[in-house]
Amino acid sequence: MKNKRFNLLLIAVVTLVSLWSLWPTWRDYSLTRQIDSFGSAQDSLKYALSHREEIEDARKKSLKLGLDLRGGMHLVMEVDQVDLFEQKAWNKDAKFTAIMQAVRANAAKSDERVIDLLLAEFRRENIRLSRYFYDIRNSDQEIVSKLEKESVDALGRAKEIIRNRIDQYGVAEPVITTQGSRKIIIELPGVSDENRVRNLLKGTAKLEFRLLREPEVMVRTLDRINSYLAQNSIPPQEGTVPDSTSTSTSATATSAPLPPSLPTSGLAAPANKSTTANPLYDVVGISQNGTAYTAERSREYVLSLLRRSDIQALLPMDTELLLAAKPDLGKAGEKLYSIYLVKKGPELTGGVITEAKATFGSEGVQPEVMMSMNTEGTSKWARITGANIGKRIAIVLDGAVYSAPVVQSKIPNGNSVINGIESLEEAKDLEIVLKAGALPAPVRITEERSVGPSLGADYIRAGIQSLAWAFFAVSVFMLVYYKKAGIAADIALVLNILIVLSVLAGFNASLSLPGIAGIVLTIGMAVDANVLIYERIREELAEGKGVLTAVTQGYDRAFSSILDSHVTTLSAAFLLYTYGIGPIQGFAVTLMIGTSASLFTAIVVTREIFHLLLAKNLMSEKSFG
Repeated sequence: MKNKRFNLLLIAVVTLVSLWSLWPTWRDYSLTRQIDSFGSAQDSLKYALSHREEIEDARKKSLKLGLDLRGGMHLVMEVDQVDLFEQKAWNKDAKFTAIMQAVRANAAKSDERVIDLLLAEFRRENIRLSRYFYDIRNSDQEIVSKLEKESVDALGRAKEIIRNRIDQYGVAEPVITTQGSRKIIIELPGVSDENRVRNLLKGTAKLEFRLLREPEVMVRTLDRINSYLAQNSIPPQEGTVPDSTSTSTSATATSAPLPPSLPTSGLAAPANKSTTANPLYDVVGISQNGTAYTAERSREYVLSLLRRSDIQALLPMDTELLLAAKPDLGKAGEKLYSIYLVKKGPELTGGVITEAKATFGSEGVQPEVMMSMNTEGTSKWARITGANIGKRIAIVLDGAVYSAPVVQSKIPNGNSVINGIESLEEAKDLEIVLKAGALPAPVRITEERSVGPSLGADYIRAGIQSLAWAFFAVSVFMLVYYKKAGIAADIALVLNILIVLSVLAGFNASLSLPGIAGIVLTIGMAVDANVLIYERIREELAEGKGVLTAVTQGYDRAFSSILDSHVTTLSAAFLLYTYGIGPIQGFAVTLMIGTSASLFTAIVVTREIFHLLLAKNLMSEKSFG
């Protein structure tokens, strides 16, 4: 009797918890229908604003749909391990550069491990790896092992950093897995702003604080480059010629007018020889305070010049020229990018950042990101700022200068600000990448697919139809073949589906198309367990036993067979989840939940239904067909 009460209580608790877990999903659906029912967009917006908290809460706790049902982005990203290995090298020379270029070219055409391509290229050149990597006494195999460990660590770190960025962005149930030695597979359901996500994932978040060289050094350097270009008549790289049909460049920087050498019409780079005595100053202007800048339409051309090895050789030792991340507006409204001559070696890196927060500046208009540093960073920052009062320090993120403030005084508390940000949304994205940390190496998107909501709606409709038809066919069969016993099986089947969906919703797991296939398979398995039990009961009834005795012995004798089949299915589903990726894992999750629920409903639920019917004399031998 006590066991019976416990079973009834357990069934009631499971049913109520399942309904409670699915209530936000129903509420989210109802609120969405309510919003869509309004005739005008203004009424819909008014209702959404007045019920904002309720809508957000329901949406947060509702059953999530996977990429194939909801729509979103599917990305394949590749960690640039060639760049990673270049960072680990020392004593670099022209030979090393040529080898790495060959490795990069081979890696672009092959899916082989980059470390294997690197080793093959060094052996082809008959050069030991220790010439450029680690200790000169290390063997090639020892260096390969170390680089291989760096490669594995970089892939794992990149995966976790990307996951952190996506989690802070707010994507529900992203799927992030590694493939091979350098690829990361990412599925982001429900993403609509694809450009923002793309930029968020690609940025390495390499933050550096670098000292600027003096304005007179900048002017001398630009003069040297200008003279070199004029004397050698070097044409620009293909595809970098600025648009000659562009509008006037007679805009001015906010600090000083452009020099007379800057053209007032389109910018055109020389083809085979220089057509002007000032080829650099045709695209670069210098203000009275020594600040250099270029117009937006010539930005790519200037960048291509700065990347050239012959131009870099003209720069003062341990320096490089970088462009501003964001443009300033000239008096005529044209966008102008500042150019900075900074030291190559950073005074401090972003590894010391412990907190970042997007906010507005003191005037409450311009977005900025406030940063806090750890103890080590605070100590170094105090020393750096104290030793460079009156000088400018550039805040460089991923090779672009966000701001270059003048050090007014020593900063002892480790706080800094990144400004020059256009919008609060961009500031929040910058906050995310700084919090998540810098990627160990650049990553690039090698494959991208978008699933539209209309395609997702078609999949949802097809999946629901398949589920409905499966349930209908099985229910009708059980009713026709097993009469009243079939009703108990159908009730257990409804509870089984309810449990599966509620568990997915309760743990914020997403339901995908393979997940629906898992539910359909679960329906068949649940009925299969009932069939085993009912056939045992019919065998007992055929031997002349009473209904109560037949039911009791039927369940007892079928239990071992049902348990064996469910355990083997659970084992197979667990292996699918462990070694599968993406859709396979979605199928495995629903199959595991459904199998566990099937065992509960077949053994406990239907048995208690029979006991209730028997207690009221509502069952006989004919109740089992």
